[in-house]
Amino acid sequence: MRVGIIGCGKIARSHVTALRGIAGVHVVAVVDVDIGRARAFAATHGIPHAYQDADQMLATGLDAVTVCTPHAAHEAGVLAAARHRTHVLCEKPIALTVVQAHRMVTAAASAGVRFGVLFQRRFWPAAAQIRRAIDDRRLGTPICGGVVARLNRDAGYYAEPWRGRLATEGGGVLMTQAIHHIDLLQWFMGPARRVTGRCATLVHRDLIEVEDTAAAVVEFASGALATIQAGTTFQPGLGAQVWVSDARGRTASVMEFPEGVGFTDISTVPGEEVSQTGRVRAGAPDLPLAEIHDHLAPYHARQIEDFLDAIAHDREPAVTGVDAVRSLQIIEAIYASSRSGVPVNLTQA
Repeated sequence: MRVGIIGCGKIARSHVTALRGIAGVHVVAVVDVDIGRARAFAATHGIPHAYQDADQMLATGLDAVTVCTPHAAHEAGVLAAARHRTHVLCEKPIALTVVQAHRMVTAAASAGVRFGVLFQRRFWPAAAQIRRAIDDRRLGTPICGGVVARLNRDAGYYAEPWRGRLATEGGGVLMTQAIHHIDLLQWFMGPARRVTGRCATLVHRDLIEVEDTAAAVVEFASGALATIQAGTTFQPGLGAQVWVSDARGRTASVMEFPEGVGFTDISTVPGEEVSQTGRVRAGAPDLPLAEIHDHLAPYHARQIEDFLDAIAHDREPAVTGVDAVRSLQIIEAIYASSRSGVPVNLTQA
Protein backbone atom coordinates (compact mmCIF):
# COMPACT_ATOMS: atom_id res chain seq x y z
CA MET A 1 0.00 0.00 0.00
CA ARG A 2 1.45 3.34 -1.12
CA VAL A 3 0.70 6.18 1.32
CA GLY A 4 1.39 9.91 1.31
CA ILE A 5 1.31 12.55 4.04
CA ILE A 6 -0.23 16.00 3.55
CA GLY A 7 1.46 18.48 5.90
CA CYS A 8 4.90 18.10 7.47
CA GLY A 9 4.40 19.75 10.87
CA LYS A 10 4.85 18.27 14.32
CA ILE A 11 2.09 15.66 14.20
CA ALA A 12 3.36 14.24 10.89
CA ARG A 13 6.21 12.63 12.84
CA SER A 14 3.68 10.44 14.67
CA HIS A 15 2.07 9.50 11.36
CA VAL A 16 5.25 8.49 9.56
CA THR A 17 6.42 6.46 12.57
CA ALA A 18 3.07 4.65 12.77
CA LEU A 19 2.89 4.00 9.03
CA ARG A 20 6.41 2.63 8.97
CA GLY A 21 5.46 0.11 11.64
CA ILE A 22 2.76 -1.52 9.48
CA ALA A 23 3.81 -4.42 7.26
CA GLY A 24 3.30 -3.80 3.57
CA VAL A 25 2.88 -0.04 3.91
CA HIS A 26 5.28 2.31 2.11
CA VAL A 27 5.36 6.07 2.73
CA VAL A 28 6.30 7.24 -0.72
CA ALA A 29 5.56 10.98 -0.73
CA VAL A 30 4.89 14.06 1.38
CA VAL A 31 3.56 17.50 0.55
CA ASP A 32 3.71 20.84 2.33
CA VAL A 33 3.04 24.43 1.27
CA ASP A 34 6.63 25.06 2.42
CA ILE A 35 8.61 22.94 -0.05
CA GLY A 36 11.74 23.32 2.05
CA ARG A 37 9.99 21.77 5.02
CA ALA A 38 8.62 18.97 2.83
CA ARG A 39 12.08 18.18 1.46
CA ALA A 40 13.66 18.27 4.91
CA PHE A 41 10.96 15.96 6.32
CA ALA A 42 11.36 13.57 3.39
CA ALA A 43 15.14 13.50 3.81
CA THR A 44 14.90 12.90 7.56
CA HIS A 45 12.52 9.98 7.14
CA GLY A 46 13.85 8.49 3.91
CA ILE A 47 10.76 9.31 1.86
CA PRO A 48 11.54 9.40 -1.87
CA HIS A 49 9.30 12.25 -3.03
CA ALA A 50 8.42 15.72 -1.73
CA TYR A 51 5.89 18.09 -3.26
CA GLN A 52 4.47 21.57 -2.70
CA ASP A 53 1.13 20.86 -4.41
CA ALA A 54 -1.24 18.17 -3.05
CA ASP A 55 -2.89 17.51 -6.43
CA GLN A 56 0.51 16.87 -7.97
CA MET A 57 1.34 14.32 -5.28
CA LEU A 58 -2.09 12.67 -5.46
CA ALA A 59 -1.86 12.39 -9.26
CA THR A 60 0.95 9.86 -8.80
CA GLY A 61 -1.65 7.27 -7.77
CA LEU A 62 -1.49 6.75 -4.01
CA ASP A 63 -3.67 4.28 -2.15
CA ALA A 64 -4.19 6.54 0.88
CA VAL A 65 -3.10 9.81 2.45
CA THR A 66 -3.13 11.22 5.95
CA VAL A 67 -3.85 14.91 6.51
CA CYS A 68 -1.60 16.58 9.11
CA THR A 69 -2.12 20.24 8.26
CA PRO A 70 -3.41 23.04 10.52
CA HIS A 71 -7.19 22.95 11.04
CA ALA A 72 -8.11 25.45 8.32
CA ALA A 73 -6.47 23.30 5.63
CA HIS A 74 -8.20 20.02 6.55
CA GLU A 75 -11.06 20.54 4.11
CA ALA A 76 -8.75 21.25 1.16
CA GLY A 77 -6.68 18.13 1.88
CA VAL A 78 -9.69 15.83 2.14
CA LEU A 79 -11.40 17.28 -0.94
CA ALA A 80 -8.18 16.86 -2.93
CA ALA A 81 -7.98 13.22 -1.87
CA ALA A 82 -11.61 12.68 -2.88
CA ARG A 83 -10.97 14.25 -6.31
CA HIS A 84 -8.22 11.69 -6.89
CA ARG A 85 -10.27 8.83 -5.39
CA THR A 86 -7.70 8.32 -2.64
CA HIS A 87 -8.65 7.04 0.81
CA VAL A 88 -8.01 9.71 3.45
CA LEU A 89 -7.43 9.87 7.20
CA CYS A 90 -7.55 13.39 8.66
CA GLU A 91 -6.37 14.82 11.95
CA LYS A 92 -9.00 16.29 14.26
CA PRO A 93 -11.00 18.48 14.21
CA ILE A 94 -12.56 17.29 10.97
CA ALA A 95 -13.01 20.94 9.89
CA LEU A 96 -13.55 24.47 11.15
CA THR A 97 -17.32 24.32 10.64
CA VAL A 98 -20.06 21.71 10.36
CA VAL A 99 -20.85 22.97 6.85
CA GLN A 100 -17.28 22.25 5.76
CA ALA A 101 -17.41 18.85 7.47
CA HIS A 102 -20.55 17.86 5.60
CA ARG A 103 -18.91 18.86 2.29
CA MET A 104 -15.96 16.60 3.14
CA VAL A 105 -18.17 13.64 4.10
CA THR A 106 -20.24 14.04 0.94
CA ALA A 107 -17.17 14.32 -1.31
CA ALA A 108 -15.59 11.17 0.14
CA ALA A 109 -18.84 9.22 -0.16
CA SER A 110 -19.36 10.35 -3.75
CA ALA A 111 -15.81 9.32 -4.63
CA GLY A 112 -16.28 5.93 -2.98
CA VAL A 113 -13.28 6.34 -0.68
CA ARG A 114 -12.88 5.64 3.01
CA PHE A 115 -12.72 8.75 5.19
CA GLY A 116 -11.54 8.59 8.78
CA VAL A 117 -10.73 11.21 11.42
CA LEU A 118 -8.12 10.77 14.13
CA PHE A 119 -9.47 10.56 17.67
CA GLN A 120 -6.79 8.31 19.07
CA ARG A 121 -7.99 8.60 22.68
CA ARG A 122 -10.81 6.19 21.76
CA PHE A 123 -8.05 3.59 21.54
CA TRP A 124 -6.97 4.04 25.15
CA PRO A 125 -7.83 0.76 26.93
CA ALA A 126 -9.62 2.79 29.65
CA ALA A 127 -11.89 4.50 27.09
CA ALA A 128 -12.56 1.30 25.15
CA GLN A 129 -13.43 -0.42 28.45
CA ILE A 130 -16.24 2.08 29.11
CA ARG A 131 -17.63 1.64 25.60
CA ARG A 132 -17.59 -2.17 26.03
CA ALA A 133 -19.35 -1.91 29.38
CA ILE A 134 -22.13 0.12 27.73
CA ASP A 135 -22.35 -2.25 24.76
CA ASP A 136 -22.72 -5.36 26.94
CA ARG A 137 -25.09 -3.56 29.34
CA ARG A 138 -22.94 -3.92 32.45
CA LEU A 139 -23.15 -0.13 32.36
CA GLY A 140 -26.61 1.00 31.32
CA THR A 141 -27.48 3.86 29.01
CA PRO A 142 -25.83 6.86 30.67
CA ILE A 143 -28.21 9.37 32.25
CA CYS A 144 -25.52 11.90 33.17
CA GLY A 145 -21.89 12.58 32.46
CA GLY A 146 -19.30 15.23 32.09
CA VAL A 147 -16.00 16.57 30.79
CA VAL A 148 -13.60 18.53 32.95
CA ALA A 149 -10.41 19.68 31.18
CA ARG A 150 -8.00 21.74 33.29
CA LEU A 151 -5.05 22.37 30.98
CA ASN A 152 -2.13 24.77 30.72
CA ARG A 153 -1.04 26.51 27.52
CA ASP A 154 1.46 29.35 27.64
CA ALA A 155 2.77 32.00 25.27
CA GLY A 156 5.26 29.58 23.76
CA TYR A 157 2.46 27.26 22.68
CA TYR A 158 0.67 30.09 20.87
CA ALA A 159 3.84 31.27 19.12
CA GLU A 160 2.93 29.29 16.00
CA PRO A 161 1.09 31.87 13.88
CA TRP A 162 -1.95 29.66 13.12
CA ARG A 163 -2.71 28.96 16.78
CA GLY A 164 -5.16 31.12 18.68
CA ARG A 165 -6.65 32.62 15.50
CA LEU A 166 -10.28 32.08 14.58
CA ALA A 167 -9.57 31.91 10.85
CA THR A 168 -6.89 29.24 11.15
CA GLU A 169 -7.65 27.29 14.34
CA GLY A 170 -11.41 27.72 14.39
CA GLY A 171 -11.58 28.01 18.17
CA GLY A 172 -9.60 27.62 21.35
CA VAL A 173 -9.66 25.10 24.15
CA LEU A 174 -12.85 23.46 22.85
CA MET A 175 -11.70 23.04 19.26
CA THR A 176 -8.09 22.03 19.87
CA GLN A 177 -7.85 20.33 23.27
CA ALA A 178 -11.25 19.40 24.74
CA ILE A 179 -12.63 18.14 21.42
CA HIS A 180 -10.96 14.80 22.25
CA HIS A 181 -12.89 14.54 25.50
CA ILE A 182 -16.13 15.80 23.97
CA ASP A 183 -15.72 13.08 21.35
CA LEU A 184 -15.43 10.47 24.11
CA LEU A 185 -18.43 11.92 25.95
CA GLN A 186 -20.73 11.69 22.92
CA TRP A 187 -19.29 8.26 22.02
CA PHE A 188 -20.45 7.04 25.43
CA MET A 189 -23.73 8.99 25.67
CA GLY A 190 -25.08 9.02 22.12
CA PRO A 191 -26.41 11.85 19.94
CA ALA A 192 -26.68 15.32 21.44
CA ARG A 193 -29.89 17.27 20.81
CA ARG A 194 -29.53 20.60 22.64
CA VAL A 195 -26.62 22.68 23.91
CA THR A 196 -26.35 25.71 26.17
CA GLY A 197 -22.89 27.22 26.47
CA ARG A 198 -20.70 30.14 27.38
CA CYS A 199 -17.16 30.92 26.19
CA ALA A 200 -14.69 33.60 27.26
CA THR A 201 -11.06 34.64 26.98
CA LEU A 202 -10.15 35.39 30.58
CA VAL A 203 -6.38 34.98 30.82
CA HIS A 204 -4.78 34.84 27.35
CA ARG A 205 -6.39 38.02 26.01
CA ASP A 206 -3.07 39.38 24.72
CA LEU A 207 -2.15 36.10 23.02
CA ILE A 208 -5.26 34.72 21.31
CA GLU A 209 -8.60 35.74 19.81
CA VAL A 210 -10.36 32.47 20.71
CA GLU A 211 -11.66 31.10 24.00
CA ASP A 212 -9.42 29.93 26.83
CA THR A 213 -12.40 29.12 29.11
CA ALA A 214 -15.72 27.41 28.33
CA ALA A 215 -18.69 25.82 30.09
CA ALA A 216 -21.75 24.07 28.68
CA VAL A 217 -24.75 21.86 29.41
CA VAL A 218 -25.55 19.20 26.81
CA GLU A 219 -28.90 17.43 26.52
CA PHE A 220 -28.86 14.12 24.67
CA ALA A 221 -31.49 12.36 22.56
CA SER A 222 -31.79 9.75 25.33
CA GLY A 223 -32.81 12.47 27.80
CA ALA A 224 -29.42 12.35 29.52
CA LEU A 225 -27.61 15.47 30.70
CA ALA A 226 -23.92 16.29 30.76
CA THR A 227 -21.70 19.24 31.58
CA ILE A 228 -18.52 20.42 29.90
CA GLN A 229 -15.93 22.61 31.62
CA ALA A 230 -12.66 23.37 29.85
CA GLY A 231 -9.81 25.83 30.12
CA THR A 232 -6.16 26.34 29.17
CA THR A 233 -5.62 28.68 32.13
CA PHE A 234 -4.46 26.26 34.85
CA GLN A 235 -0.93 26.44 36.22
CA PRO A 236 0.05 23.71 36.44
CA GLY A 237 -2.34 21.78 34.23
CA LEU A 238 -4.42 19.20 36.10
CA GLY A 239 -5.43 16.94 33.22
CA ALA A 240 -8.85 16.02 31.92
CA GLN A 241 -11.62 13.63 32.95
CA VAL A 242 -14.60 12.13 31.10
CA TRP A 243 -17.21 10.33 33.19
CA VAL A 244 -20.66 8.78 32.75
CA SER A 245 -23.23 7.29 35.14
CA ASP A 246 -26.31 5.12 34.48
CA ALA A 247 -29.76 4.87 36.09
CA ARG A 248 -28.51 2.22 38.51
CA GLY A 249 -25.89 4.63 39.79
CA ARG A 250 -22.99 2.83 38.19
CA THR A 251 -20.21 5.17 37.15
CA ALA A 252 -17.14 4.90 34.94
CA SER A 253 -14.49 7.52 34.29
CA VAL A 254 -11.33 7.89 32.24
CA MET A 255 -8.68 10.34 33.46
CA GLU A 256 -5.93 11.93 31.37
CA PHE A 257 -2.98 12.94 33.53
CA PRO A 258 -0.35 13.82 32.54
CA GLU A 259 -1.56 14.77 29.07
CA GLY A 260 -1.47 11.88 26.66
CA VAL A 261 -1.81 9.23 29.38
CA GLY A 262 -5.32 7.85 29.89
CA PHE A 263 -6.35 5.50 32.69
CA THR A 264 -9.43 4.36 34.61
CA ASP A 265 -9.68 6.51 37.72
CA ILE A 266 -13.22 5.55 38.78
CA SER A 267 -15.38 2.53 38.03
CA THR A 268 -18.27 1.03 39.99
CA VAL A 269 -19.08 -1.37 37.14
CA PRO A 270 -19.26 -4.89 38.66
CA GLY A 271 -15.93 -6.64 38.23
CA GLU A 272 -14.16 -3.43 37.26
CA GLU A 273 -14.25 -1.52 40.55
CA VAL A 274 -11.54 1.14 40.68
CA SER A 275 -11.07 4.28 42.73
CA GLN A 276 -7.91 6.32 42.48
CA THR A 277 -7.19 10.02 42.65
CA GLY A 278 -4.48 10.16 40.00
CA ARG A 279 -1.02 9.01 39.02
CA VAL A 280 2.03 10.50 40.61
CA ARG A 281 4.64 11.68 38.15
CA ALA A 282 8.02 13.03 39.10
CA GLY A 283 8.68 16.59 37.99
CA ALA A 284 6.30 19.14 36.49
CA PRO A 285 2.88 17.88 35.36
CA ASP A 286 2.94 20.05 32.22
CA LEU A 287 4.66 18.15 29.44
CA PRO A 288 6.19 19.58 26.26
CA LEU A 289 3.90 19.04 23.28
CA ALA A 290 6.37 16.58 21.77
CA GLU A 291 6.21 14.42 24.90
CA ILE A 292 2.39 14.50 24.87
CA HIS A 293 2.54 13.29 21.26
CA ASP A 294 4.97 10.54 22.29
CA HIS A 295 2.51 9.28 24.93
CA LEU A 296 -0.28 9.27 22.34
CA ALA A 297 1.83 7.75 19.55
CA PRO A 298 0.89 4.10 20.26
CA TYR A 299 -2.80 4.98 20.02
CA HIS A 300 -2.22 7.07 16.91
CA ALA A 301 -0.58 3.96 15.49
CA ARG A 302 -3.53 1.74 16.42
CA GLN A 303 -6.00 4.05 14.72
CA ILE A 304 -3.85 4.42 11.61
CA GLU A 305 -3.49 0.63 11.43
CA ASP A 306 -7.28 0.27 11.83
CA PHE A 307 -7.83 2.73 8.98
CA LEU A 308 -5.54 0.90 6.58
CA ASP A 309 -7.12 -2.40 7.59
CA ALA A 310 -10.52 -0.87 6.80
CA ILE A 311 -9.28 -0.07 3.30
CA ALA A 312 -7.87 -3.57 2.84
CA HIS A 313 -11.08 -5.26 4.02
CA ASP A 314 -13.57 -2.76 2.52
CA ARG A 315 -15.18 -1.76 5.82
CA GLU A 316 -15.76 1.48 7.72
CA PRO A 317 -12.87 2.67 9.90
CA ALA A 318 -13.25 2.91 13.68
CA VAL A 319 -13.91 6.67 13.50
CA THR A 320 -15.59 7.87 10.31
CA GLY A 321 -16.07 11.37 9.01
CA VAL A 322 -19.71 11.16 10.09
CA ASP A 323 -18.61 10.20 13.62
CA ALA A 324 -16.27 13.18 13.74
CA VAL A 325 -19.03 15.64 12.80
CA ARG A 326 -20.82 14.93 16.10
CA SER A 327 -18.21 16.45 18.42
CA LEU A 328 -17.81 19.41 16.06
CA GLN A 329 -21.59 19.97 16.16
CA ILE A 330 -21.49 20.19 19.95
CA ILE A 331 -18.62 22.67 19.90
CA GLU A 332 -20.16 24.81 17.17
CA ALA A 333 -23.40 24.86 19.19
CA ILE A 334 -21.53 25.99 22.32
CA TYR A 335 -20.06 28.88 20.33
CA ALA A 336 -23.47 29.79 18.86
CA SER A 337 -25.18 29.60 22.25
CA SER A 338 -22.46 31.74 23.81
CA ARG A 339 -23.00 34.42 21.17
CA SER A 340 -26.80 34.37 21.32
CA GLY A 341 -27.36 33.62 24.99
CA VAL A 342 -29.96 30.94 24.18
CA PRO A 343 -29.85 27.14 23.79
CA VAL A 344 -29.08 25.66 20.36
CA ASN A 345 -30.91 22.61 18.99
CA LEU A 346 -28.92 20.05 17.00
CA THR A 347 -29.83 17.84 14.08
CA GLN A 348 -28.34 14.35 14.09
CA ALA A 349 -25.06 14.04 12.16
